[in-house]
Amino acid sequence: MFIRNPIVLLVAVIAAWLVLVPAARAQDGPAGNTHPESQAVSLAADDLPAPFGEPSFNMASRASIQQKLVFAESVDLGPLKGLAIFHNGRVKILDTLALETVTAITGRHSLTLMPEIDGKPTKVRFDPVFTLLDLTIDPVFYLDKPLLHINFLPLREAFLEAAFPGDELQVKRWNALTRISPMMAERFGPEINESTMFDPAYREGFDGLRAGIALWEKSGDNMLFIAPVSKADRWHHISEGDSLPGVDLALLQTSTEAKAAALDLGKAWRSLDAGAANAAIARLAEALPAINAELYPSTRAQLEYTYNRTRAFDWGMWVYFVSAVALVLAFATGRGWLVTVGISLLVVAIALHAFGFTMRCIIAERFAIQNQFESMTGVSLFASLVGTGLMIARKQWLFGAAAAATGFLILTAATQTGIPGVHIEREAAILNTSVLLKYHVTTVLTSYGLITLGFIISLFLLGTHFVAKKAPTGTALDASASPAPSKAKLLADLDKAQMTVLQLAFWTLAVGILLGAWWADHSWGRWWAFDPKETWALLTWIIYLIVIHVRQVIGGTRKSVVTAWLSVLGFVVMLWTYFGVNLLLPGLHAYA
Repeated sequence: MFIRNPIVLLVAVIAAWLVLVPAARAQDGPAGNTHPESQAVSLAADDLPAPFGEPSFNMASRASIQQKLVFAESVDLGPLKGLAIFHNGRVKILDTLALETVTAITGRHSLTLMPEIDGKPTKVRFDPVFTLLDLTIDPVFYLDKPLLHINFLPLREAFLEAAFPGDELQVKRWNALTRISPMMAERFGPEINESTMFDPAYREGFDGLRAGIALWEKSGDNMLFIAPVSKADRWHHISEGDSLPGVDLALLQTSTEAKAAALDLGKAWRSLDAGAANAAIARLAEALPAINAELYPSTRAQLEYTYNRTRAFDWGMWVYFVSAVALVLAFATGRGWLVTVGISLLVVAIALHAFGFTMRCIIAERFAIQNQFESMTGVSLFASLVGTGLMIARKQWLFGAAAAATGFLILTAATQTGIPGVHIEREAAILNTSVLLKYHVTTVLTSYGLITLGFIISLFLLGTHFVAKKAPTGTALDASASPAPSKAKLLADLDKAQMTVLQLAFWTLAVGILLGAWWADHSWGRWWAFDPKETWALLTWIIYLIVIHVRQVIGGTRKSVVTAWLSVLGFVVMLWTYFGVNLLLPGLHAYA
């Protein structure tokens, strides 16, 4: 027997659920839940000489920013960017290491400085690989430059106000860059730290600052360029080039040449001799892949370089945006050519998106859904594919508009908000214990994508119901303009579309929860633990169960509108399950 008032039903379900919540204690997960600890600086090179020769610390002979900029424009770093290097538990390329290092130190993907050129501050940008090498070869250049990112604004302002007392213009300029100089950190850090040491936010800010300083000072320790002799061996630092164990004479000569080329590069770099630097770069790029070539990952290194350079997720995000705009405009105007443009761009966006996701899976050597960035790129890809498939099957481009909007919104959140997991990392141990977990995670993420897709369609329905005065034309996939249907007919089509997606989300999430319970019994010895993630996933599913009851007891246009509002509610609860639980509540799903 159904409760006829959906609000009463919702309150009753939540009230019943709250009775169970006290039993759902947050639990600390086992050690395997956590991701492998990051190691920003390699410990293998602690006692080795500097890879590019000892830097000069003569402040008087430092290059100016203008000289450095001219040198940067003259140096050809292309041969170095795709070189394989071992760092933080995996083989990557120098281009990736540079992006990670520069981001960790400066808070941005590339270093920008603001020198005065022709009497006015001018923003100049340096390539990440150039910055990484420059940090290693010529660290003294950065002593008084805005290098070290401080995310916590009050701490950053404390440093800048101490460095520029009464100079609001300088404080404003440096604050806009979100960074301070190493000299500021050394001069004012102890006093500021002493006065703020009991404030957790300031302590966290200082922890980040110290990590940035350590990475700046020891970036040369990460130059593990030399491939191992065997899989059981480790990668070697380039400074070990003339003393490699277990290699024949020819390879030893090659590795010695690589070490010599690195030293020559450092010498040419410090003297700002671009010609000599380019010659040393060419020698280095030729020698390193030849050392233990059978274990040198040439193909994967090239794939990773392509992944970095194409920026498929960023480009896909913008193509999704243009596609969504075109299809929404077509929805409002009935212009057939807008439908054609929108669908064509949707196909391009999905191709870029799928290319980026596939490349990341190959590079990471796993199905890339282990962290928030990866799961969001996966969620948006699954949702866009389903929306496009429904568009083709139902011959309504409205599904395509929802798919494009979903892809744009989720990729924007993934690529523009600095969420964890942007850099490819090693897999948490627990994620590799059973193939069941892969199916569970993938299925749940697919359901989240469908929930987002349904949410977008429900927004279309609510907009049409409350805003539209006249229904648009041209709802067919063949992109032909047709006589305007009635508003009631359009609302009926939108309701049918939202229910198609919401039913898919309901059943997919149900299967995902059941697979999770099966895996939990396999891994933890129990089907259900009232873990926060489990609890809120079930509550999300219950909202869509309410939708089914609502459809049975409400008729007319009101049925579709109430369904749409419940879809919005379900989306909000899903966001809490996906983000809030991960960030705020400890539990067995700490890796998620």
